Amino acid sequence: MKLSLSDSDKTQLLDQLGVANHHFQQVYPGDRPDRQPVHTVYGGANLFKSDTCVRMGDTALNSLRTYAPNFVELARVLRLSGHEHLPTLGADVADLTRRLDAMSEADRKKQPAWLAYSVYNKMLRKLQTEAVEDFRIDFEDGFGNRPHDEEDATAVQAAREVAVGMQNGTLSPFIGIRIKPFTEDLKARGVRTLDIFLSTLLAETGGKLPDNFVVMLPKVTIPEQMTTMVRLFELLEKANHLIPGTLRMETMVEATQIVMDEEGRNPLMRIIRASEGRCVAAHFGTYDYTASCGITARYQTMAHPVCDFAHHMTKVALGGTGIFLSDGATNVMPIGPHRGENLSYEQLRENRESVHNAWRQGFAHTTHSLINGLYQGWDLNPAQLPMRYAATYAFFLSSYDDALHRLRTFVERAAISTLTGDIFDDAATGQGLLNFFLKAQNCGAITEEEVLATGLTQEEIQSRSFFRILEGRRKK
Repeated sequence: MKLSLSDSDKTQLLDQLGVANHHFQQVYPGDRPDRQPVHTVYGGANLFKSDTCVRMGDTALNSLRTYAPNFVELARVLRLSGHEHLPTLGADVADLTRRLDAMSEADRKKQPAWLAYSVYNKMLRKLQTEAVEDFRIDFEDGFGNRPHDEEDATAVQAAREVAVGMQNGTLSPFIGIRIKPFTEDLKARGVRTLDIFLSTLLAETGGKLPDNFVVMLPKVTIPEQMTTMVRLFELLEKANHLIPGTLRMETMVEATQIVMDEEGRNPLMRIIRASEGRCVAAHFGTYDYTASCGITARYQTMAHPVCDFAHHMTKVALGGTGIFLSDGATNVMPIGPHRGENLSYEQLRENRESVHNAWRQGFAHTTHSLINGLYQGWDLNPAQLPMRYAATYAFFLSSYDDALHRLRTFVERAAISTLTGDIFDDAATGQGLLNFFLKAQNCGAITEEEVLATGLTQEEIQSRSFFRILEGRRKK
């Protein structure tokens, strides 16, 4: 076989390209395989207690049982697939529920009621066991601007409550604190609150932080604010004898300037880079962002087109970096207008209609986020939690069979790009499909057994990397 190039020439040429390729891979390592919570609950720091997340779960469960006491009611409210085939009489609903309870999962999947039944029962289990996945103790919008003495005292009290929660095992799996922004007016307050909170917490716990602890820095507009947070972290770690790099942060996309700067460029990558590897997530602030776009209060909703523009700009800027993205919050609370025990039939009806309307809005907003590749969002009230999980479970369950077929086929053909049906899959899609199953399992939408149906082993699933899976199979 005749070749024109010498081995040394080819080596030199490809080595030069290798430098650039490796730099690109460092900047864009791909989706981070760690667990991402499906939501973050923001709650005022003055209200936070060690058992707040437990009590929120109880409230969410009570709301579900009050306004959707069975899966048929929920299916009708949300118009879930197959709802039109479900019975209306209470006795018929009870009979259908008993029959579904007695069926195997394979047989249930053949029934029109399968999706609604599965979503409802998974919601119940989730609200009973881990209703809140992520909680942010809020010293910004959820707390407001209060006298310095009051914020100081609240920071101490919140830290002590976190310490009690760590001891009692009542914290959410992910937790953090949102401080005030590093604007010129509030930067000193933000620094002081974080210092008091962390110093108190670490003194109470003997130098330990809760698992998956993160600090949210809101209203970021310039890289220097992120850099200042990094330097602050370094000082706090040194003063409290923490391992360098322990403290992590998030940023917020809630101003037009973080989407496009004065030179017409998207500054998000520069802002993330300024965190020096400490930033793990970017959350969208729906109402601050729509306000910064000049949208009047009546139209400041997650459904406004300016939000989708910001989402797409953020995803394009940070795609492949491993930064978790979170959508914002629905501001319509599923709470009835009438309170008390002796309500009239008309008042009860108005409460039910109000809650169901809010549920439909929350369900639609969350579904829209999921379709657009945003797997996390905000919740502001425990009564919103049922719809967070209803939308999330319906999304994953309704896509499970298709994703299962594609990933199983892709695994069997081990790294060879294939046509599966009419959808072209490549290696990046393999990781995307794996991430689908990881996210679905993490939130409780599917079981470990349903993940293993892909043909992957438990060891391969735990690697959370499609590249490692393919490498291992090639070696075999």
